[in-house]
Amino acid sequence: MGLKALLVALAVAVSPASYVASHQQSDGGFAEAGSKSSLQLSAWAVLGLVASGQTPGADAQRYLTLAHTSDVSDRELRIIALAALGAGTDSKPDLPIDSSGRIGPLVNSTIWGVLALRASRQPVPRASIRYLLKQQRRSGGWSWYQKGAPDSNDTAAALQALRAAGVKGKPISRGLKYLRGLERNDGGFALVQGRASDSQSTAWAIQAFVAAGKRPPAAAFRFLARMKRPDGSYRYSKRYAVTPVWVTAQVLPALARKPFPLR
Repeated sequence: MGLKALLVALAVAVSPASYVASHQQSDGGFAEAGSKSSLQLSAWAVLGLVASGQTPGADAQRYLTLAHTSDVSDRELRIIALAALGAGTDSKPDLPIDSSGRIGPLVNSTIWGVLALRASRQPVPRASIRYLLKQQRRSGGWSWYQKGAPDSNDTAAALQALRAAGVKGKPISRGLKYLRGLERNDGGFALVQGRASDSQSTAWAIQAFVAAGKRPPAAAFRFLARMKRPDGSYRYSKRYAVTPVWVTAQVLPALARKPFPLR
């Protein structure tokens, strides 16, 4: 085997988890090539690695613990990532919950607040569950913010949060029906109507089906397989190969068929 063929063979053998792990920085965080560590990407990387059966070292936990943020959603994501590492599950997260049950300023932050509470093994306020149920649109989907247009990612996350909180029945089936409406002929799922399939939306949809106790479409996995690159990373879509660490980290839980909060 020539040197070029050998290098190609080695590249093909690189796993997605190894690709993500290779982007851990000296400070313990994770970053895209040429960038600095960020709390958000580090949390996604940790969740992806844990879902795939790898446990990042103590330096990743230390980075997540010490990284500063004032954003509620980032705080929630950190809680979930730390819980996946086995940390921070002995106390109730300090999250801003208003009288309506909304957690933080957005529908999205409420979704992740519910997941953070469940990751921490804490009960979810009934008001927060009622709030999320009220935010389900007529189409069956959920949006990033109140009265916004629904999308596959927020819908899939909402379904995982509601299932983690014990919700069953019609809200779940309506949400899955909405997601099926975003399935494309290539087997992937789109973010919204009028868009092409992308890897992250497809991964989110897979997790939603698993959380609901339904078999994910086999074509979705075939779509993801076509998006995999020789270095182990995943393309965002057929057209774009951007933010590969983020995309790959979000694909990993879907490949492992593990919904959030990974507990």
